[in-house]
Amino acid sequence: MPAVAAITRPAISLEHVTLVYGEDMAALDDVSLSVAPGEWVCVLGANGSGKSTLASVICGLLAPDAGTVELVGEHVLDEGDADLSAYRRARREIGLVFQNPDDQIITTVVAEDVAFGPENLGVPPEEIGARVARELHRVALETYADMDPTRLSGGQKQRVAIAGALAMERRVLVLDEPGALLDVRGRRSIMDVMRRIHVAGTTLVHITHFMDEALAADRVIVMDRGRIAVEGTPREVFSHVGELRGLSLEAPFAARLSAALRHHGVSVPLTCDEDELRHSLARACASEAHAAHASVPCACAPSDEPPAVICEHVSYSYSDDARGHAALSDVTFSVPAGSTCAIIGQTGSGKSTLLRLVCALEVPDGGRIVIDGTPTGKRRDRRRLHGVVGFVMQHPERQLFAETVIEDVSYGPRNMGLSPNEITRRAARALDLVGISGKADASPFELSGGQRRLCAIAGVLAMEPRILVLDEPTAGLDPRGRAELRRILSEVNGTGTTVIEVTHSMEDAAVCSEVIVLDQSRLLMQGTPAQVFSPGHEELLKTGGLGLPAPLRFALALERDGMAPLDNPLNEDELIAAITTRATTFGSSGAVV
Repeated sequence: MPAVAAITRPAISLEHVTLVYGEDMAALDDVSLSVAPGEWVCVLGANGSGKSTLASVICGLLAPDAGTVELVGEHVLDEGDADLSAYRRARREIGLVFQNPDDQIITTVVAEDVAFGPENLGVPPEEIGARVARELHRVALETYADMDPTRLSGGQKQRVAIAGALAMERRVLVLDEPGALLDVRGRRSIMDVMRRIHVAGTTLVHITHFMDEALAADRVIVMDRGRIAVEGTPREVFSHVGELRGLSLEAPFAARLSAALRHHGVSVPLTCDEDELRHSLARACASEAHAAHASVPCACAPSDEPPAVICEHVSYSYSDDARGHAALSDVTFSVPAGSTCAIIGQTGSGKSTLLRLVCALEVPDGGRIVIDGTPTGKRRDRRRLHGVVGFVMQHPERQLFAETVIEDVSYGPRNMGLSPNEITRRAARALDLVGISGKADASPFELSGGQRRLCAIAGVLAMEPRILVLDEPTAGLDPRGRAELRRILSEVNGTGTTVIEVTHSMEDAAVCSEVIVLDQSRLLMQGTPAQVFSPGHEELLKTGGLGLPAPLRFALALERDGMAPLDNPLNEDELIAAITTRATTFGSSGAVV
């Protein structure tokens, strides 16, 4: 952490802040918080805990109903009374990267969007050009400078938004889930950028659902129902694994693993540092002989049904792309009926474009797509697929529009011309499946963010599609929300529905029966998780901006440190079982942090 002890005036100061939405919902409840200049504070919490509201207050976008707020030396709120002039001055020194980049992108050219903020600050033109070039380079978008940002993938849009915020060179930068839409390499790149600007003295307030990202911060704050529930250094906060679980969160991978191993009698330190845990395990078993071992990838049982999806030599380009960039190029694969299929690939590899083609919302420039036995080339055939394929978009909660939840969920079945009784049955079943049947008569706009997403998903499920397609369904969800969504998708798949999802989570991909990997608009590989995430593909996946699931990555690192092969575990339970079978050979010990 930078040497800030001698600076007495905080960059951000909130005292007894309360902000109420509607009549009785306190988004923030008596929150007091001080952030020192140059400090990196990471804010965690379940969906609806108040994190994004706190970010808006810190950025001066929301004035609380009560309390005192000082932003970058400006007294903007005194006992609930706002000073609008002070707010305007403070906002010139504070930058915000929104959770959804579509809320932030303004222009139709990437470079112009990055330049928009500095121009409004009156920065000289020659310096604006230098800043734009510098920040586009930092987020690896130099070659996209002349493109229309609306034609970029969600992850690329997020990098444009981050570049625009960095170009304004604010004293304080608030980032609300900056990595939610990014691939593994993209998140790593953004974290590197944050480390560099932190070292340069920028104050960072970082909101995230990626627990491992919080390890880089100076201080971690955990929100719960509008209040600060836990606060301290990352090591202090993440030592409370059980308490975090009670707050619908999870500790970083190493903290979860070390706690589980200790529970199973393995003497290792309770730590959130993967290297420390790995070295503790490796030292204890360095003398183990390396048993010869080769993992045999399992293959899906052959099905008598025709594939749910067939793509043959599919190519697609956006007509307004001056560079003639192919979003997809000669892609061939099939998805077995009744399977669960994850589509992974770096940001901009063509994943979302592929989903639109599979949903018959677009037709390929070349090649052929057959969905549930129906080719998508003719308009009348594509119309027949409506209802056969259900599409949950990247931000499904933005699909909501009706006055009540039940009306929203009933909309799709009603458009299918079903009887009133059948509409009622389907809507009730979908709401029960996603766990919000008690909210049927509520306005969808009064629900929490996670509940709104479930409502939108229920509207798609009520149409009872034979193929369910989802674009980044777990992005922005807390650990409890992700687990709940996985349960829902597993239950839907259990009825025979084919589930296809785009994801940036290697752990989510590892629980599917099929994995398709795209790289720079082309098919890189397809197979079972065991085949795709085999140790021999580690470097290939890394080159494509991806990686291995954390348990497998950790197991391979242990093997390199001298442990006998651990059978290539793809999830934490498999990893824990593999390590504990060798528990009798461990003699390590460590102190609890």
